[in-house]
Amino acid sequence: MHDLLLYLSEHDPNFRKARLPALYADFRPQRTLNPDGYNANVTAWQDGLSFLAYHGLLSNAEPRSSALVLSVDQTLLRALESKQYGQPLALDSAIHDAISRRVFIPMDDFIQKSPKTHPPPTFASLTWKAIEWAFGRLGTQMENSGQDALPTGRYILTGNVDAVCQAFQTQAARQATRFDRVFTKLHFRTSLANQLAAETLLSEEDVEVLLLSLSRDRCLIDYDGTIVRIRDPADKPTITQEDVAAASIKELIANVKHQIEILNNRLAQLHNEAKAALQNDNRAAARGALKSKKLAETSLCQRYSILNQLEDVAAKLEQASEQVQLVNIMHSSANALKSLNSRIGGSAQVEQLMEQIRVQMDETDEVAAILSDANAEHVDESELDDELAALKEGVREHEASTEAQEALLKLNELTGPPCKIYPDPERIAPTIEKQVAHLSLEDSRGEHLKGY
Repeated sequence: MHDLLLYLSEHDPNFRKARLPALYADFRPQRTLNPDGYNANVTAWQDGLSFLAYHGLLSNAEPRSSALVLSVDQTLLRALESKQYGQPLALDSAIHDAISRRVFIPMDDFIQKSPKTHPPPTFASLTWKAIEWAFGRLGTQMENSGQDALPTGRYILTGNVDAVCQAFQTQAARQATRFDRVFTKLHFRTSLANQLAAETLLSEEDVEVLLLSLSRDRCLIDYDGTIVRIRDPADKPTITQEDVAAASIKELIANVKHQIEILNNRLAQLHNEAKAALQNDNRAAARGALKSKKLAETSLCQRYSILNQLEDVAAKLEQASEQVQLVNIMHSSANALKSLNSRIGGSAQVEQLMEQIRVQMDETDEVAAILSDANAEHVDESELDDELAALKEGVREHEASTEAQEALLKLNELTGPPCKIYPDPERIAPTIEKQVAHLSLEDSRGEHLKGY
């Protein structure tokens, strides 16, 4: 199995091994016999080609293809050829369908496309478009009824363009200041565009397609062929000289940093070469390496000095840009406050208004007092005293009743009386003494009677 087909079978569910015979067969007769199966095969090939291009695999087989541009010719058929299934016999139908549905757009049509500024449609224009659509459908059916031919050419992959533009919007949201939002075309490609596609780098042609789509079709950037500026509502509609200066100095800083990185790697390499030469007792080679190292160190110091100067200038530019934005905001705020204050009429009018409000409030209070006095009825004070005394008596009776109920509840909670009552020892002691004394008197009387 070819590398491209193997990659598709491993990563695209539409190209699982069970479906490969149907995809590589001539499924064009299914257009009328089995429309659902035909559409499924056509969509699978369209998505598969876009998938291979987006991951940078088509460019290896077809150098003129890239992440956003598909080159269609016999080379593409050979790249998709399988030892088991051969070349895809109905690939031309899939590409024709993609072109008719604007999934694949011819390169010339995309470049020459006018911006999105269309006049309002009229009845005549709508009628003419309907006629064009009908003849286009008829021509497509007549073409499909005959033998399909591979539509050679170069096409923009709209699905991949949409994916890259979506990734760009995510990256652009992180660019906060105006200084961060301007680039030269080369700096845009190296610093931002190469991070947008998965597992591949955008070609120069891809970047041009991306910039054209972002500026013309999506209105996300301003682009004049050299300078790229991520659009902000507060910006002027055209790129200014300040934007050009900021973009140029950013590109220069990036170039100097790249040179510094190369020189640092060169220094490490020369240091290792000098050590290796000394270990081999090759003093001449060691001296040459050290001499080159000294020259590289001198050049590195110069680059660092240039970088510091450029970063200082860039910081001042960024500070000035922020100050301009701040002043513009303050100016607009001052105009807004002036407009609002003019509607109020000034402090004197406000004071006069507040005085009128106070006068009207006082008059309202006076009217309310008069009305309350007029509607008031005479109340007998003695009747009030009697009612107050009755209320107090009712409160006392209520409290007494409550206390009685609480006492009754406590008595009910007590246990029953004991089965045997034991008298108090203090009370029973005198009684016992009296009984003992009485018994002793009776005994003495009995003995006295026996003597007689």
